[in-house]
Amino acid sequence: MKLRSIILACATAMLSMQAMAQQAQYALVYDAGGKFDRSFNQSAYEGAERFKKDTGLNYIDVQALSSVQGEQVMRNLARKGVKLIAAIGFTHAQQVQVVAKEFPNTKFVVVDGSAAGTNVASILFKEQEGSYLVGMAAAMASKSKKIGFIGGIDVPLIRAFACGYAQGAKAIDPKSEVIQNIVGTTAAAWNDPAKGGELARSQFERGVDVVFHAAGGSGMGALQAAKEKNKLAIGVDSNQNYLFPGVMLTSMVKRVDNAVYNNFMELKNGTWKAGVTNLGLKEGGVDWALDKDNRAVVSAEMEKRINTAKQDILSGKVKVVDYREASTCPVK
Repeated sequence: MKLRSIILACATAMLSMQAMAQQAQYALVYDAGGKFDRSFNQSAYEGAERFKKDTGLNYIDVQALSSVQGEQVMRNLARKGVKLIAAIGFTHAQQVQVVAKEFPNTKFVVVDGSAAGTNVASILFKEQEGSYLVGMAAAMASKSKKIGFIGGIDVPLIRAFACGYAQGAKAIDPKSEVIQNIVGTTAAAWNDPAKGGELARSQFERGVDVVFHAAGGSGMGALQAAKEKNKLAIGVDSNQNYLFPGVMLTSMVKRVDNAVYNNFMELKNGTWKAGVTNLGLKEGGVDWALDKDNRAVVSAEMEKRINTAKQDILSGKVKVVDYREASTCPVK
């Protein structure tokens, strides 16, 4: 009975998607974290909403439950005349590469991943740069000299987050200890807040007093655990400071919203181009967040040192190693 309900729900969603696609030229396909993960996917949604508000143009958004369904969803969108399909998350890269070949007149965007094709734009981020800055914040705020990192899946992208974080922490205190854990090995790892909370509590028991997550919806559990244990936490992708004011030390902001907004707008204006784009501090693709919700836990000295490091990265004085290029991290 449960299986029948799931099949019926999927079929209903597909019919609804087809009806909406007839009225929209732009589409978002979310990854496993879901539309309202208050992180990566939600940032994409907010970019699309901003585009809709600014232009009055509608869009359709869909969540694919598997790689097979992801291909099917994109094919159906392309068949219905959607002109630009933005696939959110590296897990969609292979699906885009396959479907883009079948529909050469449809434009595709992979946000946070890379796919080949003359009708494909790949948007990548320099996560290591933003992670370096929040790693500095963690090391300066930590009293135990033990800080934590929780990633969704053990892939090069997540290692880039962890490596940048460790580099920033070690720049402040070479003796800082960075304890790292991974939520899981499948797509479900991006939406398991119970496991995220469990890992965070385990780290706190080992002496960690600041935890940074790059785990999508699973990270919500880590943030909640930090609040319960009176520890500090660092958000990711979206500015998550507002979730737990006073608990959130900062957030490593990744402007997925801008990536979606800009690609939609470029198509509208006739300036859209295929190819690979890398967005770091210089391009406004990543940053650290300071606002009214974390002002009380960020001292003037912390702010000064972090912003000085930011300028040093921009000038080239400080080079943050990208794990994906080096295949290793210079610090642990």
